[in-house]
Amino acid sequence: MKRLLIVGCGDVGMRLIPLARARYRVYALTRDAAHCAALRALGATPIIGDLDRPQSLSAIAGIAHDVVHLAPPPSQGLGDTRTAHLIAALGKRRSRNGAGSLPQHFIYISTSGVYGDCGGALVPETRPARPQTARARRRVDAERRLRAWGARCGVPVSILRVPGIYADDRLPLARLARGTPALLDAEDSYVNHVHADDLARLVIAALNRASPGRAYNAVDDLPQKMGEYFDLVADRHGLTRPPRVTRSEAELIIPGNLLSFMSESRRLTNGRIKRELKFRLRFPSVLDGVRVPIRGGGLP
Repeated sequence: MKRLLIVGCGDVGMRLIPLARARYRVYALTRDAAHCAALRALGATPIIGDLDRPQSLSAIAGIAHDVVHLAPPPSQGLGDTRTAHLIAALGKRRSRNGAGSLPQHFIYISTSGVYGDCGGALVPETRPARPQTARARRRVDAERRLRAWGARCGVPVSILRVPGIYADDRLPLARLARGTPALLDAEDSYVNHVHADDLARLVIAALNRASPGRAYNAVDDLPQKMGEYFDLVADRHGLTRPPRVTRSEAELIIPGNLLSFMSESRRLTNGRIKRELKFRLRFPSVLDGVRVPIRGGGLP
């Protein structure tokens, strides 16, 4: 049986493990020993290691046929040192003829933020990356490092560019409860989403069918204005819709980290995942994926 290494087993990684077990023996890199029991319960073999401490990564060298890299870049700096440490560790153990130790396929989970602000335009994967935030620039650095490493070492690297991830337990309920404003519709930005379950399934599709060096917009069918999304979540959870303000008013009252998300507008296209990965969304839009809780606080 082939071996799969999942790097960064947060919410999406945990959703991925049960899907991958039919085809792989799954290993999961985690820096938190307390997380090991949950990983074992899903059928994965935990490996303790920290991408910020390269000396802790010796156990992953040569361990996997395929790798899925879900870990985010560090919160500071110009580049993604975590990805640099990961690919260095993966290549350390070599057979005598220099073959057989590197992954046969590497999937990197990047962000749609690499495109920057596109003024609401339709954005295919061929649009050049023009990141406008430090976190997006670190993602571009990771993409470039991985593509160069893949070309140099003969490792097929494919990239999923991911927008806002949502699920029943990943909704902006706290923001709505605080009454954080949204922008007036005329000044609002387009945002894109993918359900966490669909993203986990997309990773499997990419492992099966993604082309080397190819990027894919891992997104659903329906870009929306950000305020429309907040209104939808509020309506379905019985909360008050957020007040609307002008962009100049928002700059005075909304924290900078939230405001940065409101400053970029793009509508991602997803034809490539359908044509090349043969992928069919279970949740084609947030209209399908944001569910109404049943009485008593649960979900259907």
